[in-house]
Amino acid sequence: MSREELGNAITVRGKPIALMVVKANGHRDDEGESKLEPHVGLEFDSAEDAQEFYNLYATQVGFRIRIGQLYRSRVDGSVISRRFVCSKEGFQTNSRTGCPAFIRVQKADSGKWVLANINKEHNHELELPGEICPSRIQRKSLPNPRTTAVISTRTGIRSHEEEGPSGVVDAKRLKHDEFRGEPADEPYKGLEFTSANEAYQFYCTFAASTGFRVRIGQLFRSKHDGSITSRRFVCSKEGHQHPSRVGCGAFMRIQRQETGRWVVDRLQKEHNHEFDTATDASQRTTSVTKGFREEVISGLENLDLVETNGGLSLVKRGRESNIGSDWYNVLLEYFQSRQAEDTGFFYAVEIDNGKAMSIFWADARSRFSCTQFGDAIVFDTGYRRGSYSMPFASFVGVNHHRQPVLLGCALIADESEESFTWVFQAWLRAMSGRCPVSIIADQDKAITYSIANIFPGTHHRFSSWQMLAKEQENLGALLSLNSEFKYEFEACISQSQTASEFDSAWNVLINNYNLKESTWLKEMYRMRKSWVPLYIKGTFFAGIPVDGSIKSYFGTVLTAHTPLNEFVIRYEKAVEQRREDERKEDFNSFNLQAVLHTKDPIEEQCRRLYTIIMFKVFQKELLECYSYAGIKMNVEGAISRYIVQKCGNGDERNTVAFNASNLNISCSCKLFEFEGVLCRHALKVFQIMNIRELPSRYVLHRWTKNAKYGILRDIDSGGGSQDLKALMLWSLREEARNYIDAGAASLERYKLAFEIMQEGRRNLCWQN
Repeated sequence: MSREELGNAITVRGKPIALMVVKANGHRDDEGESKLEPHVGLEFDSAEDAQEFYNLYATQVGFRIRIGQLYRSRVDGSVISRRFVCSKEGFQTNSRTGCPAFIRVQKADSGKWVLANINKEHNHELELPGEICPSRIQRKSLPNPRTTAVISTRTGIRSHEEEGPSGVVDAKRLKHDEFRGEPADEPYKGLEFTSANEAYQFYCTFAASTGFRVRIGQLFRSKHDGSITSRRFVCSKEGHQHPSRVGCGAFMRIQRQETGRWVVDRLQKEHNHEFDTATDASQRTTSVTKGFREEVISGLENLDLVETNGGLSLVKRGRESNIGSDWYNVLLEYFQSRQAEDTGFFYAVEIDNGKAMSIFWADARSRFSCTQFGDAIVFDTGYRRGSYSMPFASFVGVNHHRQPVLLGCALIADESEESFTWVFQAWLRAMSGRCPVSIIADQDKAITYSIANIFPGTHHRFSSWQMLAKEQENLGALLSLNSEFKYEFEACISQSQTASEFDSAWNVLINNYNLKESTWLKEMYRMRKSWVPLYIKGTFFAGIPVDGSIKSYFGTVLTAHTPLNEFVIRYEKAVEQRREDERKEDFNSFNLQAVLHTKDPIEEQCRRLYTIIMFKVFQKELLECYSYAGIKMNVEGAISRYIVQKCGNGDERNTVAFNASNLNISCSCKLFEFEGVLCRHALKVFQIMNIRELPSRYVLHRWTKNAKYGILRDIDSGGGSQDLKALMLWSLREEARNYIDAGAASLERYKLAFEIMQEGRRNLCWQN
């Protein structure tokens, strides 16, 4: 059947070959109106035919489709496999639900495309058949000027019906008459466009007059609403996925501004290949439009495929590593020796154009710690505060004794988005895909974009030291010379209890002190959820103070100036010292008891469960609650609301909601949400309601004496891990180490320990 005839019908062949012509209305051309039904083995003349078939099938069933991944041959770079997915696949926007429905077609030796895999199950409600109009499929001979293409880093192309400052690149509107054939202007940093589409047209025109072609590169989305915030257009010879590509580093990157306009913020004009003969832009229009669709998919889907296959080779051309070449040899040798001793040791090296770039590693102890203490982490890049000889970064959490606990280390090759993205991906892979609830990291565009992409649901909070430095840099003179402004500024930030209070106080500051034109303040207001206490305290940060951080894990033992010949020794010394401190606190928590100050059964309950350090934190809140009074304000069904205020201080008051039916309680101070310990206000209401024992959900397991064994405790309830054996080995070795230390203290203890160990081994032998 000819390509023109496919405008109204598509030919589908199954095995054995049975011809079936499907009309544009989605029904077979035979008796009755049998519905389309995809199945493994179905053949198509082309991948586009398969897409159109799936599109018609989706229309009948009640969903929409998008183009998914493509796979290329390593021999000649041709497309050999394609996926078409439900439009709700993935989670990049709020409308997507991670739907698993898809079909995958594969190119056979005969040149036909065969349906190789299929999943018909959807995880969302389907629309009624007939309510969805089949989206038009662009063919080379039947271009459709109405359809636009939206680029997605994971899903290729989806339909979009309106144009605006959304990052949409509409290649199908690059028609002949839009290229005037006028001499193209040179791109430069700061050049503005009304839309991403206009920027793409401009770069294509410039490329045509210079002698090269353009492809769509990476894009980045906002973690708040999924909208496109930045995108790259690259030379068609960027990358090495096809024999014709030579890794050219030329590109133009645009970024969306608050005004909705797009500005060129990064530009590389240098190419590493000879140019074609420069031509009038209009002569290139046909080839640009014709090749756009596959180039778009290729540029984005190859990036997505790299992430899917391990996330350890995100590529940027022309990068240089800030890590000395000697470091790689020394560290790789160290990693290999550690891996021989520790089966759970993980390390990864980023490779770019055959060059080693960033490095990441984490031992079994760190990976095990992450299962229990990886909910709130600090990405410590202290080396960036000044000069350094080693770009060393660490992932640090807070353990059940409120001590810093190591969750991984890295050497950062450069300050690019690609480096930080790769490091976060490596960490995520090492930790079995467990994203943190919150992360404290620098206020840096590269880091911010990387966190938003790799940890999309994680609350990013800015480092306090950097916030203070930026504050002094932009407001230092005003803060030092005007005490009234300083007071109002600090009150606005630290004393606002609601979003409306903060907005009101902020606007007063801006207007009263003529700061409307301050670019920095505009940017800080836009990112207020990453630094204003009001927006931070509702997220779990393991109690890390809003205006501070945890102590440096490595302290002065390991710094950014540590020489290579001392690095491994100092690193192991610092790690062992920290872990010895943790063992001491473990011993104290199991063998010592804190003093009780009340006869409240809740105090005894928490002393039994919490570590000593965390019990003292709780005990302080419990003792403080005796100096507070609670007044019931109203009752709605089972929910009672109280105003709890300090006796003699009416200004300090909080609202507590208590549900008598399930003992749920919440306080406006958000201490439990932020720190994981009940506040004095909630404890006061429990006293009023004569609650004698805390519900288990208000004693977080991560703060208890048995916190480090949480993952093993949860195995039977589905909490298993692909690295479970390594984790169990570490846990048993750690316990055995403590057992040996205790058993070797005296001859009598040794005899007893040996007998117990033999009896235990005999018991294990009887187990299946």
